[in-house]
Amino acid sequence: MCGIAGLLELNGAQASATIVQRMIAAVSHRGPDGEGLWHEGSVGLGHRRLAIIDLSVGGAQPMVSASGRYVITYNGELYNYRELRKELEALGYTFYSRSDTEVLLAAFERWQTHALLRFNGMFAFAIYDREARALTLARDRYGVKPIYFAQTDSTFLFGSEIKALLAHPALKSELNPGALAEYLTFQNFFTDSTLFKNCHLLPAGSWLRIASDGSRQGGRFWDFAFREPDVARPENDYLEELDHLFRQAVTRQLVADVPVQSYLSGGMDSGSITAVASRQVHDMRTFTVGFDLSSASGLEMSFDERARAELMSARFKTEQYEMVLKAGDMERVMPSLVHHMEEPRVGQSYPNYYAAKLAAKFGKVVLSGSGGDELFAGYPWRYYRAVVNSGFDDYVNKYYAFWQRLLTESELKAVLAPIWNDAGQVSPRDIFRSVFDQHAAQLRRPEDYINHSLYFEAKTFLNGLLVMEDKLSMAHGLECRVPFLDNDLVDFAQTIPVSLKLGNLGEVVRLNENEPGPKTTKFFTKNRDGKLILRRAMQRFIPAEIANDAKQGFSAPDASWFRGESIDFVRRTLCNNNARIYQWMDGRAVQALVREHLEGSRNRRLLIWSLLYLEEWARQFL
Repeated sequence: MCGIAGLLELNGAQASATIVQRMIAAVSHRGPDGEGLWHEGSVGLGHRRLAIIDLSVGGAQPMVSASGRYVITYNGELYNYRELRKELEALGYTFYSRSDTEVLLAAFERWQTHALLRFNGMFAFAIYDREARALTLARDRYGVKPIYFAQTDSTFLFGSEIKALLAHPALKSELNPGALAEYLTFQNFFTDSTLFKNCHLLPAGSWLRIASDGSRQGGRFWDFAFREPDVARPENDYLEELDHLFRQAVTRQLVADVPVQSYLSGGMDSGSITAVASRQVHDMRTFTVGFDLSSASGLEMSFDERARAELMSARFKTEQYEMVLKAGDMERVMPSLVHHMEEPRVGQSYPNYYAAKLAAKFGKVVLSGSGGDELFAGYPWRYYRAVVNSGFDDYVNKYYAFWQRLLTESELKAVLAPIWNDAGQVSPRDIFRSVFDQHAAQLRRPEDYINHSLYFEAKTFLNGLLVMEDKLSMAHGLECRVPFLDNDLVDFAQTIPVSLKLGNLGEVVRLNENEPGPKTTKFFTKNRDGKLILRRAMQRFIPAEIANDAKQGFSAPDASWFRGESIDFVRRTLCNNNARIYQWMDGRAVQALVREHLEGSRNRRLLIWSLLYLEEWARQFL
């Protein structure tokens, strides 16, 4: 697990070792255990190392292949590298280290981009072909590890973070107006755009090849494919297979030459991972972040999950550490958070920063429960809406309205009035629909709509979560692993019938959301109907009351804090007409929306969080 960066000069100029060193220094926090630099002619590759597997110098990077033809700088872990190594040894390859890096490089040399489908793990890498004078970038199936790229007039740049790209003197830090419109609609990016003009995120499951003359090739080597089976198996068959694959996934991701730890949120996903891992890791450490609820109200009173985490820690006999966040902790951490996150993503994210900071005090590797909700239908209130009055256009319109998490189209136009000529060139509705168009002909039954909703969320919402989780863990030199995103487990989860994931589907289909009533409201707010088969399987590992409890997100009680103890911070930042965001936003429109929250007429906590983030972002990067 590391930080990578580099460049390829497209006009034949000599690559500057000084600039590559500057680029890799910008992500030094990702790899405190070592630094490497390789340059030749028009290419330069840099690496910062966080040593997890093969702690010796044999695992140092950039690494040159045994043939001398290929050079790699790589960030990630291959959990099946031992199996791949045996296969390559049978083909005549010799290895000189115990690292997965050397195996990945040999696999690429043997199978080129076809090797990507053989990798079970998380990765982002750049490999330079010295003979063909071409650079290949690749990112893992699910997007656990990010890799960004940009091109100036004569230079192609890449890096684990945007800061590495901005360290090049030819790339200016400028706002991307279209991406801002995209973010203010979805609180996320569904395209490869970022808030930084000309900087792009390589899509998950993709590769990109850049030749020395600037020509490009690329494509997607894998994509999600949720589908109903032609013939469903007995439920118990699914339960037994899920049990086997889940145990296998957790065990695979324990491979390391340093101790492995786990987050323990108090919920089912991280609890089940901890249950399996703690049987194999002696004196396993677990970490929980809770919240001071003394000024919270309503639904927020359930946001602190420490009691449930402590119950599971006692059951699994882990070494448990906790942190309690209070109003004011967000304001305190915002400058560091924005520096490391760079582009904002889904959710409020600062609790994740504190969780990573806590775990990093005790080790280099932590297990996370990310991915369980997206694979097993953990957000039933979203999917229920997808099947009522179904029909493709109705489905897209309904789901688009739901996913306007921050601003509606009319609000967006008012807020971005000062730059609407540029921002308005991007259509969030078209971006949203583009995720669905390729599957339109396949959407016939309610189950098809549910499966495509799962596809949509894995492609967009999960991708945003993974980018955020990577940035905030690596900010502290911490590797975050996600057992639910094991290849075999994902492939199986995509074939489980919707009826085994989501409850009461038949009854929901008969409801009419245009005729609201207690029954309709009940189904559109229930959060125990999701992940049914996972709940049943995980009861073998965790207490039944936790497996069957309502879905609980990892959120602070900011709705109350913004109206109470943090109100001065909100007013000082957003009710200030000299705020930097008002270079591109209409101050009166923004402040009217903020007042709706402060006065209690609307819950605008996600919007206020995003505006606070964007203000700090403008201070640091523009």
